[in-house]
Amino acid sequence: MRQEPTPAEDVLWQALRNKALGAKFRRQHAIDRFIVDFCCLSAKIIMEVDGEIHRRTQAKDRERDDVLKGESFSVLRFSNDQVLHDLDTVLETIRKNF
Repeated sequence: MRQEPTPAEDVLWQALRNKALGAKFRRQHAIDRFIVDFCCLSAKIIMEVDGEIHRRTQAKDRERDDVLKGESFSVLRFSNDQVLHDLDTVLETIRKNF
């Protein structure tokens, strides 16, 4: 996925990379047995960008989030539409969780 991100993942990565929000973010990073879309290890925040398939995987997503929260991470989920059409609000939500 790092080589071929979705359009929404690419938009968010461009906004997060190079410490644009004042912290280092990683993409497609392994935590426990999962690969998360984006994370800031110093702030213990994970961001997931959810496409249409996540409408059918909500129960598994909740289980995954519970495991990640058990590792002391906050998990923020955004839809593709939110990232593509309201990036400023997405970034503000991320900032508020530092």
